[in-house]
Amino acid sequence: MAARKQNNGEEVVLKGLGVSPGVVSGPVFLMAPSVLYVARANIPEGQVEHEICRLEDALIETRRQIKEIQKNLVRSASVGDASILDAHLMVLDDRAFIEEVVGRVKEERLNVEWVVKNVADRYADTLASLEDEYLKERVADVRDVARRIIRNLYGDDPSAHAEVPRRHIVVAEDLAPSETATMRREMVSGFATDLGSWTSHTAVMARALGIPAIVGLHDITRRVNMGDEVLIDGIKGLLIVRPTAERLEEYGKVLEERRSIVQSLTSLKDEPAETTDGRRIVLSANTEGVEELDAVIEYGAEGVGLFRSEYLYLTSRKAIGEEEQTEVYTQVASRLAPAPVIIRTLDIGGDKFVHHTQLHREANPFLGCRSIRLSLRHPGEFKAQLRAILRASSVGNVKMMFPMISTVSEVVQSKALLEEAKQELKALKIPFNDEMEVGVMVEIPSAALSADLLAEHVDFFSLGTNDLIQYTLAVDRINEEVAYLYEPANPAVLKLIRDTVTAGHRHDIWVGLCGEMAADPLMVPLLIGLDVDELSVAPVAVPLVKDAVRSVTYTDSKTLAANALASESADEVVKLCRDLMGKAAPEILELI
Repeated sequence: MAARKQNNGEEVVLKGLGVSPGVVSGPVFLMAPSVLYVARANIPEGQVEHEICRLEDALIETRRQIKEIQKNLVRSASVGDASILDAHLMVLDDRAFIEEVVGRVKEERLNVEWVVKNVADRYADTLASLEDEYLKERVADVRDVARRIIRNLYGDDPSAHAEVPRRHIVVAEDLAPSETATMRREMVSGFATDLGSWTSHTAVMARALGIPAIVGLHDITRRVNMGDEVLIDGIKGLLIVRPTAERLEEYGKVLEERRSIVQSLTSLKDEPAETTDGRRIVLSANTEGVEELDAVIEYGAEGVGLFRSEYLYLTSRKAIGEEEQTEVYTQVASRLAPAPVIIRTLDIGGDKFVHHTQLHREANPFLGCRSIRLSLRHPGEFKAQLRAILRASSVGNVKMMFPMISTVSEVVQSKALLEEAKQELKALKIPFNDEMEVGVMVEIPSAALSADLLAEHVDFFSLGTNDLIQYTLAVDRINEEVAYLYEPANPAVLKLIRDTVTAGHRHDIWVGLCGEMAADPLMVPLLIGLDVDELSVAPVAVPLVKDAVRSVTYTDSKTLAANALASESADEVVKLCRDLMGKAAPEILELI
């Protein structure tokens, strides 16, 4: 191991990748890699069943903790990134993994802690050796879950290992998702890591928690000591070790300017999202649960453009029935009425799994039986959700959309089941809105390319750009090896957006966009120029996006879109967007 660099008192400026914006300074808390020593011990035959019971209790407690972390993330961050921990639940649900642990405890009569670690290490080593990048990404998940199971077996509190003694900037080689999520927000000022990319676990979690972060610093853990004073600029990706008084004064002024800008955004709450020359955009919020409705109202969103219904399933230990769903959907609809609420039907599979849903393991789950494909395979459960959404439509402006549509036949089948659900409710004399709008998510290239055909069957389109970008560019956005290719501004993606909007408007239906792209102020003028009608973002992003809309003209946005579509690269497009925003609202550039 290389020797740690000596502290010579001089300021050092290091460049990494800024993945979560903000500026903060403070002392370093150097987090050592999470290594857990587990002793091997033989157990008497009479203790085998007791060991297996301990394992079952630890698995139950581990699942409860992960679900609780997910709920806390959703409540605190108002984003959809809590799903990053779904992979941990997949490990807990891996029957082969659990059966091997149980089998070895029985056959070899060894303590369950040692067996869990041994089996998990072998799984992780096997995954790490594979060429499949998706499976390699699961290594950290396996190790993270195994540590949590073992600590629960020991009766240890896993969250205690994520505690920082006082307000610090955490510096680490890398951070496991659960470590990041369970740190006390008030004790952590920022993150800086050797490893990582824009789509790495640390980056996603830092953005979810609103903590400034820099990743990809390579050897930061060897260049700082515990207690060193550092400054993080998460916008420019700079980490400054032992900043001078002049540097701190300079950044102090920058911070004050940014606070002033952020405060001014609050005054926009009741203002329309309208360009200076009158082009109106509907600005909605993405949400997962009832607990986020206060934020939707507080930040001035015009309703919910994406309600992720799968989070009802992901945060429950048992299947969610029609009555429970109806209750939640009704609460959301009645609270926000008359503002619209668009409920997306179940979207699991790929990176989201539910332990009580019977999913067989697939070599490539992102291209497998997920989302609408899974719903159509289980029509009984699908109709229960459709009835619940319909019932909620009686108390508010509820709309429904189907995810991951790739063919017209999927829409036809889904609407046929919806019609059956309507007839069943009518037979029971249960009220609902028979004219409820029904749309589809356009997140697969085949849907965008056949938008003219799809438009004949639906009332609106919602562009899910996170997946559309991933599928169009053949890039797994959580794979650090290829994450640099994940480019929202890629001209190929822009052309699919344009074609979808054009087809929708040709058939007199409106087109929204609910991916992360919508929350990027640089992209907002471009999306306006592509004639998108609605943008749906995390509630906290609404003020900044609204400011971006209100700072530009529709005319300039149309010119920008035309030039972007004629560009050869995403870099060219980003430069065009930055130039326009620099002229129209330079203060926004200070915040991104």
